[in-house]
Amino acid sequence: MVAQFRQSAQQKASSSSSEQQVSKTRRCSLRMMLSSEDQFLCSICLDVLTDPVSTPCGHNFCKNCITDHWNISDRCQCPLCNEAFTTRPDLRVNTFSEQQVSKPGEVPCDVCTGTKLKALNSCLVCLVSYCETHLEPHLTMSGLKRNQLIDPVENLEGRMCTEHDKPLELFCQTDQTCVCMFCPYSDHKMHDVVPLKEEYEGKKVELGKTEAEIQQMIQKRRLKIQEVKHSVNLSEEDADREIAEGVQVFTSLKESVERGLNELINTIKEKQKTTEKQAEAFIRELEQEISELMKRSTEVEQVLRSEDHLHLLQSVQSLNIQQPPPTKDWTEASVVQLEETLSKQMKKLLAEFELNRVQQYAVDVTLDPDTAYPYLILSDDGKQVNLGDVTKNLPDNPMRFFLYYIVLGKQSFSSGRFYFEVKVKGKTNWDLGVARESIDRKGRITTSPKYGNWTIVLRNKTEYIAAADPQVRLYLKSRPQKVGVFVDYEEGLVSFYDIDAAALIYSFTGCSFTEKLFPYFCPCNNDGGKNSAPLIISPVRVN
Repeated sequence: MVAQFRQSAQQKASSSSSEQQVSKTRRCSLRMMLSSEDQFLCSICLDVLTDPVSTPCGHNFCKNCITDHWNISDRCQCPLCNEAFTTRPDLRVNTFSEQQVSKPGEVPCDVCTGTKLKALNSCLVCLVSYCETHLEPHLTMSGLKRNQLIDPVENLEGRMCTEHDKPLELFCQTDQTCVCMFCPYSDHKMHDVVPLKEEYEGKKVELGKTEAEIQQMIQKRRLKIQEVKHSVNLSEEDADREIAEGVQVFTSLKESVERGLNELINTIKEKQKTTEKQAEAFIRELEQEISELMKRSTEVEQVLRSEDHLHLLQSVQSLNIQQPPPTKDWTEASVVQLEETLSKQMKKLLAEFELNRVQQYAVDVTLDPDTAYPYLILSDDGKQVNLGDVTKNLPDNPMRFFLYYIVLGKQSFSSGRFYFEVKVKGKTNWDLGVARESIDRKGRITTSPKYGNWTIVLRNKTEYIAAADPQVRLYLKSRPQKVGVFVDYEEGLVSFYDIDAAALIYSFTGCSFTEKLFPYFCPCNNDGGKNSAPLIISPVRVN
């Protein structure tokens, strides 16, 4: 490849004399066209046309200049050709002149003197930008037709090698810089040098990938904004629901606890304000990042639209746009959710409120005789169960428990919330809770979520245990006479309540339910008659 560059350089050197002749021809043709600029000057104020208009005779003036001229003149005639008009004619807007004058941000014609017209093309051989008029020799003269024209650009001198005064037509991959045909023989000898177009194509592919990555980052942040807004909406719904339920409970209490109602509402609202402020901060930060990314995206798009090899490569190096701007990892970001934080004085009131809330989800539960251990005795209405002394001659139902004194409810639940209450008064041992459908019914059962049941148990009249992993000993202020069981399937929550004390006994949290859940009852053995009282499914009475 270097050999090809040397051969090309020699060819260019041999043609330098002919180029000098072409330059002479070019300069002559340019001088011939300078007079065309006069069409953009007002003959009244002798300055660049402002709001240019044309008279019926075809001459151009500033709108204010010709209007003022006719206002003070005795006759209505053209100041240039003196053509008279019987009545003041309608002036037509000269859009051609208005569109051709170079505006701020546009590349002006280097040949125009006085009024600079907008350049139509830049010549990489002449290193000059031309308007439509001054470009004509490049389109008609044989000596100039071979010149390379590009879209108008500024700083054409920057396209010339400062050392050899030749166009920058190659790219040195070793030094990551643009070079001319003679550079591989001097400062860039033995370097990896490729044509600009080849490097241009490669960089354009890389920039395309960068643009795709930036757009993906923008999309992720927009989705995160939607997620944050959605979290705020959910939090607001939770707040509204908590306020509504709080009002329902508090309005039924005595006047002495009305202060507690205000405190509850204010606490929820303050938490909601905190949530909204945090969400607003997240959104502002995300929108700022989107703004930066969109700015970078615009820069990349502008460079991508360029068909100019050198301009693209120089822009990549000078603007450093190939890498997205630094941004924050939003994967784990979330909005703080509403938490109930009440004073000690309101704990009992909150417990009553919580119990009343879950009681709203009461369901009618009956015992399923097809699952009952053969020694269990079920009442005709399916609401009571205790252990008998004689086994029953029952069919070998695959649903029936074989080794333990267990019976399930008929009703199953695979979504939503449900609640039921069981009277345990007079018993010294019992198990209560829920079990998944696939619980082992024929083999040994361990009371644990790991084996498909979420229960609390009573042993030896006073030992209360949550059958978790590992088990949790419960120290209760009083012995529950009636136990409430509440399940929130989607939340993964199983809670137990002492109904008379309106107190939470224990909650299994973070559960992962994937099957149907059934109410779970175990009256245990009779303990010599001390535990012969039945477990009774009781109707729920909401206070």
